[in-house]
Amino acid sequence: MFVGDIMTTNVVTIPSSTPLPDAGEILRVHRIERLPVVDKGKLVGIVTKDSLLRAAPSPATSLARYELSYLLSKMTVRQIMTTPVVTTTPDATVESAIESAQESRVGCLPVLENDRVVGIVTTNDFFYAIVNPLFGIGETGTTGIVVYGAGGSENAQKVTECLNRLGIKIKALFTVSPPEAGENDLIIRLDTKDAEKIVTELRSAGYSAEVRVR
Repeated sequence: MFVGDIMTTNVVTIPSSTPLPDAGEILRVHRIERLPVVDKGKLVGIVTKDSLLRAAPSPATSLARYELSYLLSKMTVRQIMTTPVVTTTPDATVESAIESAQESRVGCLPVLENDRVVGIVTTNDFFYAIVNPLFGIGETGTTGIVVYGAGGSENAQKVTECLNRLGIKIKALFTVSPPEAGENDLIIRLDTKDAEKIVTELRSAGYSAEVRVR
């Protein structure tokens, strides 16, 4: 899967000359958290809802409300935007994009193609596109099963062969490392509601298995 498969393409951008109140209103109207800052077609920074809140004067200030409004109206996003911006490209893999976001501790990555903003991808996009399908979040009619200590290739193969004989469709399969030392556990998400039958079959084959509760 590539960034271009999951990115948002209808990106709202603003120039660096945008006053802070206007930037805040744009965020509110579009119900978004971040705005790439673009001058003459080039990405020069990014401003977030949190950075706008941090730029606002403290409630304990002695300034009058009209004075606060005046000061904020004179400030532009150029003064508070984050730069340089961590970016990615449409043909980058989601793995590399996630790694870049984690290493830089950012919640989104503007997507550039020929130095032009063509999209934006956020941590929520990664969750919806990858984590949700993997765990079956939001889906009905699927069941998760954990097979303890069956994360090795030989055991995983035997377990999948057992499920194939039963005619059960595997929706997802992955391994997790238990807190204690030992073999990885095998997590399987199946297209069936009859989980107990599957668990009984696996136990009969000598595996320690149980239904995985979300």
